[in-house]
Amino acid sequence: MSIVVTGATGHLGRLIVETLLDNGIPAEDIVATGRAVDRLDDLAARGVVIRRADYSDPAGLASAFAGADKVMLVSGSEVGSRRQQHRNAVDAAVAAGAGLIVYTSIPGADHTELLLADEHRATEAMIRDSGVPFVFLRNGWYFETYTAQIDGALDNGVIIGAAGDGLISGASRADYAAAAAAALVGDGETGVSYELGGDVPFTMTEYAAELSRQSGRPVSYQNLSTAEYTSALIGFGVPEQAASVYADADAGVARGELHVTSGDLSKLIGRPTTPLRDAIAVALAG
Repeated sequence: MSIVVTGATGHLGRLIVETLLDNGIPAEDIVATGRAVDRLDDLAARGVVIRRADYSDPAGLASAFAGADKVMLVSGSEVGSRRQQHRNAVDAAVAAGAGLIVYTSIPGADHTELLLADEHRATEAMIRDSGVPFVFLRNGWYFETYTAQIDGALDNGVIIGAAGDGLISGASRADYAAAAAAALVGDGETGVSYELGGDVPFTMTEYAAELSRQSGRPVSYQNLSTAEYTSALIGFGVPEQAASVYADADAGVARGELHVTSGDLSKLIGRPTTPLRDAIAVALAG
């Protein structure tokens, strides 16, 4: 069996590879791909097959996917370019004769109003149309989206956003990686979509309060309008298009679009999801 994992030079893709190894999948059965393959030298030393792959390089993808039985398609990070990039990856999976595509999508991809969902919705459609059996992992928000900004929150004493009192069903990257590994090696059905999110949702006010409690430093959440938040992000140097997408995501949180109640994540990984307090503790310790 050959499992190709894309984006292995990124956070989630690498964790998926490591989780497969931890679950006893032979290293020689795993193909870790990415652009900066020098970052994968330690995985190569463990016997993992390393191949260079770039979503914008169809020929390179075809070579990287050769012989693949299963493809773990971790969605690209270049918002606005992912439709064609994912098309290249799906075409390569079809050409390789892959028997399964597992794709990381977004909650409610088939109906959400989030701007971020447009490319995911298109990718899900092209995978369905490809005829290759699939599993869609509609990942909710990652704790690391917030904990990566802890230093700034502590320095400023405030977190800004436009999420209102919306509930966020966050989980750790490790949780989502465990779900991906389960989908790749389990005996579950195909042609399914899993709505994935943490067991215990939180608001941004609750996040700020927990960060303040653990750090011993005052941190509060300041809610802005979507327009105000967009302007603030642009002021911080975020490109205008990206700022609009990020602010729209917060507006989606306020509408309840990131509150996932399916319980699919804990079912897939066979344990409760990581609590927010643990994610904050790890980030503060690091």
